[in-house]
Amino acid sequence: MFMSPNELTLGEAFIYDDFDIEGDIEGAFDLADSLMQDDSIIKKLKLGTLLAVLPATSNQNNLPHGARLHGGLHSRERDRDAVRYHYDISNDFYSLWLDRSMVYSCGYFKSADDDIDTAQTRKLDYLCKKLRLQPGDRVLDLGCGWGGLLMHAAKYYGVDSFGITLSAPQAELARERIRLAGLEDHCKVEVRDYRELDPSRRYDKIVSVGMFEHVGEKLLTEYFQRAWNSLRPGGIFLNHGIAASAIFPSSSPSFVDKYVFPDGELVPLNTTVRAAEACGFEVRDVESLREHYALTLRQWVRRLEAKAGEAKRIVSDLTYRVWRIYMSGSAHRFKTGRLNLYQVLFLKPDGGNSHLPLTREDWYAGS
Repeated sequence: MFMSPNELTLGEAFIYDDFDIEGDIEGAFDLADSLMQDDSIIKKLKLGTLLAVLPATSNQNNLPHGARLHGGLHSRERDRDAVRYHYDISNDFYSLWLDRSMVYSCGYFKSADDDIDTAQTRKLDYLCKKLRLQPGDRVLDLGCGWGGLLMHAAKYYGVDSFGITLSAPQAELARERIRLAGLEDHCKVEVRDYRELDPSRRYDKIVSVGMFEHVGEKLLTEYFQRAWNSLRPGGIFLNHGIAASAIFPSSSPSFVDKYVFPDGELVPLNTTVRAAEACGFEVRDVESLREHYALTLRQWVRRLEAKAGEAKRIVSDLTYRVWRIYMSGSAHRFKTGRLNLYQVLFLKPDGGNSHLPLTREDWYAGS
């Protein structure tokens, strides 16, 4: 922790309980930044002296090994394993701290005082408005999670929605929720890779929320080409995802890569846009929701901490600690601008006719 402080060593020291954090865990990341940025030998000696007087209770034998994936990077088999490593932990665990709709992406806040259910419902509606959904539209959701957006779009906008995920437990719960909501005639969910989409099926609108971070930079062109091929001319593709900062260099080695999102790759916005434009997409709108993700993560952490005992019974103390520090650290990165979240609206041109109104007024009507 002090001899060679980096994101991984500090994170591992926390998750195998060499130290704990009481109170506002996000506030501790300013100390972590200081440790990683200051390479003063004198400071390290002083910290080491203080550390030496503490009881020796190392739990190093319990150090987790993180994700162990096999096969070629971003092969279909390895991507399935990577997604399952993160999402197949337990539906019950996620339901402890997510909102009622189980939306695992940032909410959309009017005020920092908004509760998570309000912010997530508003986000789902905002996505539907940006897509300008109309009754009868065929909508494809790439990485549909537990089906929250599919159900919202079908219930309130009268569309037929089809979602894919690589997580079988997600798909199973999504189908059950769809059945209970009486939306089986309008919502379908399948366990499928985006590279396995039926090339003969065309959609009016495509949306991807928190999925393309798993694609990998080298496959971004294929990702956008698959979306292009599945979209009718004049159709809209809304890509919602986390972006790396082009200003702040990424830290290495990464705790999140090893213990949370194996093989995940965050790229700057310009990389995403360049890959989409290379496939023929026209950029129609770009919006940053960086502050919204920091607010979302803070609420998730508080909700997880409030149900710590139940969480540890469902998963383990170690998994609880991984999620607590990962989400708090992510909130810190969004707050400081090291991470960003962009919603980018792409259009598949139709002979120069965008079929879009001249203003965004309809996005904000009634909100």
